[in-house]
Amino acid sequence: MTGMPVPKATQKRQVTTIIILLLLWDVGGVIIKYSVLEERDSGSFVANLAKDVRLGLGELAARGARILSKGNKQYLELEQKSGNVFLKEKLDREELCGDTDPCIVHFQVLLKNPVQFIQGELQLQDINDHAPEFLENEIVLKISESSHPGTAFPLKIAQDLDVGCNTVQNYTISTNFHFHLFTRNHSDGRKYPELVLDKELDREEQPELRLTLTALDGGSPPKTGTSQVLILVLDINDNAPEFAQQLYEVQVPENSLVGSLVITVSARDLDAGTYGELSYSFFQSSNQVIQAFELNTVTGDILLKKQLDFEEIRSYHMEIEASDGGGLSGKCTVAIEVTDVNDNAPELTVSLLISDIPENTPDTVVAIFGISDPDAGDNGKMMCSIQEHLPFLLKLTVGNFYTLVTEGALDREIKAQYNITITVTDMGTPRLKTEHNITVLVSDVNDNAPAFTQASYTLRVHENNSPALHIGTVSATDTDAGANAQVTYSLLPPADPHVPLASLVSINADNGHLFALRSLDYEALRAFEFRVGAADRGSPPLSSQALVRVLVEDDNDNAPFVLYPLQNTSAPCTELLPRAAEPGYLVTKVVAVDGDAGQNAWLSYQLLKATEPGLFGVWAHNGEVRTARPLSERDAARHRLLVLVKDNGEPPLSASVTLHVLLVDGFSQPHLPPPEAEAEAAAAAPADPLTVYLVVALASVSSLFLFSVLVFVAVRLCGRGGAARAGRCSVPEGPFPGHLVDVSGTGTLSHSYQYQVCLSGGTGTSEFKFLKPVVPSFLSEGTGTDSEENSNFGNHFEFN
Repeated sequence: MTGMPVPKATQKRQVTTIIILLLLWDVGGVIIKYSVLEERDSGSFVANLAKDVRLGLGELAARGARILSKGNKQYLELEQKSGNVFLKEKLDREELCGDTDPCIVHFQVLLKNPVQFIQGELQLQDINDHAPEFLENEIVLKISESSHPGTAFPLKIAQDLDVGCNTVQNYTISTNFHFHLFTRNHSDGRKYPELVLDKELDREEQPELRLTLTALDGGSPPKTGTSQVLILVLDINDNAPEFAQQLYEVQVPENSLVGSLVITVSARDLDAGTYGELSYSFFQSSNQVIQAFELNTVTGDILLKKQLDFEEIRSYHMEIEASDGGGLSGKCTVAIEVTDVNDNAPELTVSLLISDIPENTPDTVVAIFGISDPDAGDNGKMMCSIQEHLPFLLKLTVGNFYTLVTEGALDREIKAQYNITITVTDMGTPRLKTEHNITVLVSDVNDNAPAFTQASYTLRVHENNSPALHIGTVSATDTDAGANAQVTYSLLPPADPHVPLASLVSINADNGHLFALRSLDYEALRAFEFRVGAADRGSPPLSSQALVRVLVEDDNDNAPFVLYPLQNTSAPCTELLPRAAEPGYLVTKVVAVDGDAGQNAWLSYQLLKATEPGLFGVWAHNGEVRTARPLSERDAARHRLLVLVKDNGEPPLSASVTLHVLLVDGFSQPHLPPPEAEAEAAAAAPADPLTVYLVVALASVSSLFLFSVLVFVAVRLCGRGGAARAGRCSVPEGPFPGHLVDVSGTGTLSHSYQYQVCLSGGTGTSEFKFLKPVVPSFLSEGTGTDSEENSNFGNHFEFN
């Protein structure tokens, strides 16, 4: 029998944890018994199982009731809705049971969830569908004329495949003057005819008689079978044959070859001549004996006529008759026992199979199956096993039924499929085995959250990028399957609510691609970070997070800006240079800044143009303007220098600044432009918005500090009346403000520079400007930082 297919929905319900609960039916294990006539049509009603097992109709269906039969045939079927049991096919009692009476077919009722077995028996009742039949159409009986009345002569029996009252019940003989007939009972229950002599025979008067023997069964109406009895009247024969043994017993293996000798029977007769010649024959033997064996009438050898089958017939009993030529005979009994050999491999029948098991579900029933072996003794004893190192167990439930269950919770991510081989081995010699393969698929449960390939990601993007630029990808994997492994990405709310994350980046929910939503500005935002979530589509969904840092890389998009000296002002400041200055004298310093970063903000200085080439040089790294040679009386009093400030970006950006230097004999006679020239210069120069913004920003940030400085300068100037009247620049002692200090020397003011105020004598206006460091004893003192710097002047100074 093969397992009936189970609906998928039912399988899903059965997949949940099934507690194996073996229940006996009532106390003592009652067996339900049904009876039905043979040869009834397929689909005939047998009984109502629901009433017999005392279960409601709904409970039968809920527990998945099924009827299982031994072997590979299913004789009954159950209608779960009504609980009725029907015949699945027409049953022939003679085919299933032969001479065995009663004919019982065993079956089991399997209730699932929880598992319960109920034993059942179906008895096939015989109907009179076979008539008696004699194996021979004519029975020859030799009777001596010297036989006395009352002598009994047994006759051969008729065969009837039916059993009970439907088999042969009586024999009759045709009317005659010499014999009457008795119906006798054999030791095995069969009825046989016995002919009794009523009147002595006279061979000379009637050498032979012909009678009709009729066999009747017990059907209604009875069926009959006939055979002719030919009685030959013989002359006197006073010695009957005698067998050496009245009972012959022999064991024959079921695998004996056809034609092999089983046993030899032997009889002797003391008469001589034809009265001493013997012939052997079967006497009152069944049809099974006639089909399985043949008898040599001369030698008494019993030979195997067909292959024996222990599982079909385990023993044979027969009578052998030895007859002499004078009509006398003797009889013996031969008992043949068929011995079993291990010629049948075990059979395995699967009643329930669930091939899809969810992971993380312990103690789940995978299969229920039965095993059988028709052999006997050790040949029929069986062992059942599966491979080692599998998370499954075999449990014996009832009879020879086993349940295959999971040993613990399965993990699909470790192994998604198991191929289980169930091996059933008998204990015979040689051992025979049967293997049945089961494939179990482990279905996925959402028990693994997505995992990012990195705990944190660092992405770099150049500023001034185009919107919707792909800046990087985050990736997460999920070891689950199907929808449980489909990952969706999202941006998590930032920890800092002031970060406008929604306007900075977006993420593709399907593949984790990150895009910049707008152009980034390194000078405004150099870095930001956020978290990305990855969630699967399982139920419930599982998620994980990863940190993403975005570093904005600087582009060279800002040209250097000159902080000092200020350009495009109405009254540019003029640097005063004493004619007595020696080479290397610090005239002033160009101070510039660059809004970029890194090498894009590294500034270098270069003297492009000068009124007197070769007189001044610019320090390339810090913008210091120094004299390159001694001054002479022939040098012009006014000099105009054009300095180029260039960054180190690619491509480099630059700015230029114009310096005014006035040569004086000391600082008492400064040559300043007249008020008219200053007014014309102011009118001719256009207003520089950037300069205006910078001045406003510096003024707003440093207003208090500058006010203090101006007050301090005013106090100092009041103490130096002559210098103020001459228009000289007064140098306060205070340091440059900390927010404009750059100690690296790369373009902004250092701590050694101080403020200087230039006063215009004609207008009474003043201009705040940056000036060179106060070196009152530059020429007289040869020690200190300045002297060390001057000592390296030739190595770091640039001339134009």
